[in-house]
Amino acid sequence: MYVKSQLLLGVSIITAIAFVGCIFELSSGEPQWGSLATWSILVASLPITVFCFLTAVKLAKASMNGEQ
Repeated sequence: MYVKSQLLLGVSIITAIAFVGCIFELSSGEPQWGSLATWSILVASLPITVFCFLTAVKLAKASMNGEQ
């Protein structure tokens, strides 16, 4: 089903943007939300990005092959 893969891809994009934003916030000196919150978002967003992207690709391939 394409809808699931599209939603997962959207989540992956948002978390990837959050990851890059956290890197810029931390490199600029004092993060706007504080160091602990920024580091937490940074650490959590990378595995979520990878998991959602890989799952979206897997679901898209499965729906193209007629499975599911």
